[in-house]
Amino acid sequence: PQSRFPACPVPPAPSLGHGSEERFPDPLWSLPVRGLERSAAALPVGRPPVGRPAEGGGAEPGGKEEWGVGRGKGGGANLAGEVIRLAEEVEVQLETQKKLLKQIESHRAAWAQQKDVGKREVDGGKGVREAAAQNPPKTPPPAGAKDQQDRKPPAPTAAPDSRSDRHPATQTEEDVTNGKGAAAGPGTGPGPGPEVVIPILVIACDRVTVKRSLDKLIQFRPSPELHPIIVSQDCGHAETARVIGSYGEQVTHIRQPDLSDIRVRPEHRKFQGYYKIARHYRWALNQVFHTFSQSTVVIVEDDLEVAPDFFEYFRALYPVLHSDPSLWCVSAWNDNGRDALVDPSRAQLLYRTDFFPGLGWMLLKEVWEELEPKWPSAFWDDWMRQPEQRKDRSCVRPEISRTITFGRKGVSLGQFFDQYLRHIKLNTEFVPFTKHDLSYLLKEKYDEKFIKEVYEAPLVKMEELQQTGALRGPGPYRVQYSSRDTFKVFARNLGVMDDLKSGVPRTGYRGVVSFLYRGRRVFLAPPADWRQYDTSWS
Repeated sequence: PQSRFPACPVPPAPSLGHGSEERFPDPLWSLPVRGLERSAAALPVGRPPVGRPAEGGGAEPGGKEEWGVGRGKGGGANLAGEVIRLAEEVEVQLETQKKLLKQIESHRAAWAQQKDVGKREVDGGKGVREAAAQNPPKTPPPAGAKDQQDRKPPAPTAAPDSRSDRHPATQTEEDVTNGKGAAAGPGTGPGPGPEVVIPILVIACDRVTVKRSLDKLIQFRPSPELHPIIVSQDCGHAETARVIGSYGEQVTHIRQPDLSDIRVRPEHRKFQGYYKIARHYRWALNQVFHTFSQSTVVIVEDDLEVAPDFFEYFRALYPVLHSDPSLWCVSAWNDNGRDALVDPSRAQLLYRTDFFPGLGWMLLKEVWEELEPKWPSAFWDDWMRQPEQRKDRSCVRPEISRTITFGRKGVSLGQFFDQYLRHIKLNTEFVPFTKHDLSYLLKEKYDEKFIKEVYEAPLVKMEELQQTGALRGPGPYRVQYSSRDTFKVFARNLGVMDDLKSGVPRTGYRGVVSFLYRGRRVFLAPPADWRQYDTSWS
């Protein structure tokens, strides 16, 4: 959304996803994405469209777009069914091979044990007794002593509650505990009280429509003192500067001083804009944390509109982020947040995700101090998704997005916006998150409920989900994948995003993607013995 540099040509492989610096990893994505409203030479940014199979965007669930269904060309439906059938056969074969390997390992361990026992019997007990005499057993340390030395204190959790033993995907509004507010309430962990200042950093360039974004932020802002708005402008665009200046003391307007071109190697000249974006982010975040001495910030972009409970959402989740070192951001965005894929009646649902979503996200100063010394010269958001930066940490994201983009204008953007971005649902219901007990998001509590919920869900085949009447009940149901190819086949057919960054699927947590399909909760999940992401899947 910050790629507003008229001198920058369109890169040959356009970006996938919302981030200002994401590129399409797969030529199947053929549509250009969100970019500069003022110049046809802008760098495109945005999200993949709903699209059709050839475009790789997945089909709108239930809309006769699933892998050519109803198109009447060349037997598309039969081909789609055959592809799905082959993918499911591959999954069955992989499971069979896995069971055989486990049996082999089991027998190998037994053989090794028998061999060892036989050797000891031949050697006799004399050598064993002599060794025992020479090496008497040491007195074990007191229970828990090593743990106290090596392990950090666990994050505090909420008092036991019979209503909280379910995974958050199945909690209802009545399941949350009313308390004194998230900042000081039960189970959200220690940290600053409810008066912590959470500034909003708006990254701007040459979009005069930043006015729409600022109007909504000011309309929903509960307190100018607790949520100062800092607009950081790059590009030096005079008209945009006048729009920002018209807000007077309601916002703080800062301007990136270095507008020069960046020296890059010849083959990267067409990506000049991406380098400027990364430079702008670095400068703006240093201003917030060092010049303005803030402890946290929520970053939005100049073409985002926020939900009525945007500020409530981040204020409630700040203590969770502050107290759980396994989290490194809170995002307002759901990558699979289209109308058909989310539950409109469950606006309070929150999840952990291993995928960095962006598009309205909260960052702590200590995390910035870790990232800033190695901040990349370009493509910062893909860089954030690399294992070296993520370090197995997760983000919090909502069931229903608290931001949407209104940046329709740009390079072929009308087509992209109409096919994908307009389907993203913006939350309209105010959820009083600060009165909810959000301790279920802390890793130990969340993982236990999440794994149970996912792997106790019945395992079904794709055709069972798609056939009317084949399944009874609202779910949840589980569809299993074991390879990159089967993940992509299933994701596209179910209408969810199928790309992976550093092996992590969008919205994925422990490899699991959760969404609604024709009104039923579905988990697109790896096998239960999943251990880690495979970066070669990207």
